Amino acid sequence: MKQVLQDLRSGSIVLEDVPVPSAGPNDVIIRTHCSLISAGTERMVNSFANASYLQKARQQPDRVREVLQKARTDGMATTVEAVQNKLDERVALGYCNAGEVIAVGAEASRFAVGDRVISNGPHAQVVRVSQNLVAKIPDGVHYEHASYTVAAAIGLQGVRLIQPTLGERVAVFGLGLVGLLAVQVLRANGCRVIGFDFAADRVEIARTFGAEAHDLSSGLDPVAAANVFTGNVGIDAVLVTASTSSNELMHQAAEMSRQRGRIVLTGVVGLDLKRNDFYEKELEFSVSCSYGPGRYDSSYEQDGIDYPIGYVRWTEQRNFEAVLDLLADRALDVAPLTTRVVPFSEAAEAYQALGEANDIGIVLKYEVDTPPAEFLAERTVRIVESSKSGSLSATVGVIGAGAFANGVLLPGLSAANARIKSISSSGGTSGSAAARRFDIETSTTDNGVLFGDPEIDAVVISTRHDTHARLVVAALEADKDVFVEKPLAIDQEGLDRVIVAFESATNRRGQSPLLMVGFNRRFAPTTQQLRDSLASRSGPAAVTFMGNTGAIPASHWTQDPAIGGGRIVGEGCHYIDYVMHLVGSPIVAVSAIAAPSETLDIASISLSFEDGSIGTVQYLANGSKALAKERCEVFFDGRVLQLDNFRSVKGHGVKMTRKVGERQRKGHPEQFAAFVAALRGDRHSPIPFSELVNVTEASFAAVRSVETGQTINLDSIATET
Repeated sequence: MKQVLQDLRSGSIVLEDVPVPSAGPNDVIIRTHCSLISAGTERMVNSFANASYLQKARQQPDRVREVLQKARTDGMATTVEAVQNKLDERVALGYCNAGEVIAVGAEASRFAVGDRVISNGPHAQVVRVSQNLVAKIPDGVHYEHASYTVAAAIGLQGVRLIQPTLGERVAVFGLGLVGLLAVQVLRANGCRVIGFDFAADRVEIARTFGAEAHDLSSGLDPVAAANVFTGNVGIDAVLVTASTSSNELMHQAAEMSRQRGRIVLTGVVGLDLKRNDFYEKELEFSVSCSYGPGRYDSSYEQDGIDYPIGYVRWTEQRNFEAVLDLLADRALDVAPLTTRVVPFSEAAEAYQALGEANDIGIVLKYEVDTPPAEFLAERTVRIVESSKSGSLSATVGVIGAGAFANGVLLPGLSAANARIKSISSSGGTSGSAAARRFDIETSTTDNGVLFGDPEIDAVVISTRHDTHARLVVAALEADKDVFVEKPLAIDQEGLDRVIVAFESATNRRGQSPLLMVGFNRRFAPTTQQLRDSLASRSGPAAVTFMGNTGAIPASHWTQDPAIGGGRIVGEGCHYIDYVMHLVGSPIVAVSAIAAPSETLDIASISLSFEDGSIGTVQYLANGSKALAKERCEVFFDGRVLQLDNFRSVKGHGVKMTRKVGERQRKGHPEQFAAFVAALRGDRHSPIPFSELVNVTEASFAAVRSVETGQTINLDSIATET
């Protein structure tokens, strides 16, 4: 199928082949009939992508501060690589979609194949959307008109925050698509409306909708016009749907407001507010968040968990339904807002003309002659021809195409001269973009393609943590070697299944399979420096590892024990493995304490080793970003080693055996080189399977110790298993 994508580096917009997305349990698969280019919003996105690096930086000062902070702690080279990786992404455009349901997930029971629906899906022939972001189109509403629903819901949510009452006088600043839709919603609420814009044609349209509208390009004073409109009483509420960097607009909105008036912002404007503007009149100011309650809540938008109507009357989905009812009742007229209807095949040209034409809404119309079954079968697309033969290089397939895969995993495999034959991603878009960037032969949304391909020697897994154990088992059962990002598993049941699969599996050579977890810090040059110095120790070591990990919202998926495993299991395993690797002895007992919190991300984990050594992992989410993220100290035989954020090592009483530069190197390239070499049969598994199991069980034990207040002996875990 085809989809509209934009290159963040060059700003170019292309119509590319991507595989049809696969449906998750809460998803709805929709074949698009029409989608809407919201000229104002998407012109702004297009303008940002085409801006120079300096202009991009000026538009995102918060991001610039983050970059500078990273440069101070991690080094300039590492920071530049991270920024370049971000700019190499391709993003999907569009958020106003109307079409026909052609498949549904097992739990998306509110929809059925054949339903006419709208969604916030992108510009693509087939889209995958979670069920709470989909709404049925009433009979009599055309796809073309229905495609305005999501944009109208943005205006509707702004109006809801205003809480208008019959007869109130409301001003709308900005008569673009959202502003003109909001004018009609306000009129449907019985409000008198005055509108302002710099475009005469939009002012005329607002007048046809019953508003008193003014063209600001004539030099008109909007405050004076509002005073005349209200008889010097003042505006009851102001809805700002404009886009400008100026602070003057908000000052004017405050000046025209009555005592205790309301101002709601849905657009993007300068917010250097003047205190007296709001203080003297006791004005209320709110910022509207997109389509309504549920936005950016993963439990609502991804997991399909609805808010009870008795507590949250108007959610995103219910706002969509309200707009569709207005369209069905002819209370909302979107026909005058369509400035062009363009075939989907000409979408790239339509975007290129955004900067030239004074468009409001551009409707893309799609060819729908292909039977739905044929679309659903398009799960794999060829991207490039291979430049690496399987005989000269290990052949791998990759599952997952997120930021880590694009920024670290795929560059590492390419540098190690692996032949990456196929990449699988659930949505298809990110996988196809990665395939073009890294010369991967095919992009698919069907993991079975990788498991069933006899040319693929190994499967590389970089997906959400809850899928790791299941995918590892599937790969092992398909006689594939495996590389999986940490953690190996998020619970004992998953780990047990991996152990059984590993012990009964053979790889393509009839040997015990290669299974490696992405514990990259083992392979860092600074780690080898530490290991060299520890090689001759005669007594036990005491190791302290500090992870200044930073806070992550409790709602983030990594914090969910059922999805991410929680931060100790999901990320703390990295640090547990590192300490165990330095000591070079199995962990036999774990004791941990944590600050009172549901997330367990401020914790101290004590490790006891078989050789008598001890280790402590300080996993701390409450520190400052100004401090380097990771530090390690090793005490042994009257000597001390200090590791600073994988940039340098200092020895006290130790003669250093090698020099390492100041650039941060966490071992990713070396890790993938070791994995690919092992695939070729050049060496044994870079990490023994017994150590992977030991570390994973230790991470589970740390959580159990926090919960029970007891020291957990790992031999007791083995006995239970």
